[in-house]
Amino acid sequence: MIDIKNFANDIRRSCLNMVHNANASHIGSALSIADIIAVLYKDVLNVEPKNPDMLTRDRFILSKGHACVAVYSALAIKGFFPKIELNTFAENKSKMMSHISHKVSGVEFSTGSLGHGLPFAVGKALAAKKMESNWRTFALLSDGELGEGSNWEALMFAAHNKLDNLVVIIDYNKLQSLTSVKDTLGIEPLTDKVKAFGWSVRQVDGHNHNQLKNLLGSTPWESEKPSFLIANTIKGKGVSFMENKVEWHYKSPNTDQLKLALKELKD
Repeated sequence: MIDIKNFANDIRRSCLNMVHNANASHIGSALSIADIIAVLYKDVLNVEPKNPDMLTRDRFILSKGHACVAVYSALAIKGFFPKIELNTFAENKSKMMSHISHKVSGVEFSTGSLGHGLPFAVGKALAAKKMESNWRTFALLSDGELGEGSNWEALMFAAHNKLDNLVVIIDYNKLQSLTSVKDTLGIEPLTDKVKAFGWSVRQVDGHNHNQLKNLLGSTPWESEKPSFLIANTIKGKGVSFMENKVEWHYKSPNTDQLKLALKELKD
């Protein structure tokens, strides 16, 4: 059985190689969620690599679609498709687009324009309720994404319809695009706001595997309320020279930086 720490670091190493090879962006965002993705795919989600479309599967939506390499990597490691396919990331005509694509086995929904993932996830959760099915829906959003009004409409709708089969995770690394979330469009007091919308809210260290497993594995936290997990994270987590550095939202590591980053993760 794969060790969770090794799984998370395998995801990080894969992300670094993919972004470097494609000269692509968003490595900081992918490293930020690697631990969350590892816990979801190892310990929480009911999914089957050999039967990715089974009706009883849990649905996972990566709303911050620019961090797709983390999910692609996890899916490949879990056996949804051969790892060698990761080498085609961001190539012309590749299924593995630079924002997450449903053409990849195990991916539920293509995202990229922020604010679309949660409304879709709410629809999935509502469908499960209507069909009296037990599968759950998880949506992972960025903190900066909460500037999109569509998310707040979806939060109201989910609470009104008592969708306690829905779990939202916020990657709260507090950086977006060119600067901090606070200086772009402040979202605090986030816990109070979401509670006021009728959700059950918890906070967690987004890099602590045990804490993540315990909370994500025990939803709903309150009957008839959807669950909202604020995961406090570090952008670029795992690579010292990328951590909390806003420039790694867009920069791609050069060959020397890649070697250094991979060495840190190996050590």
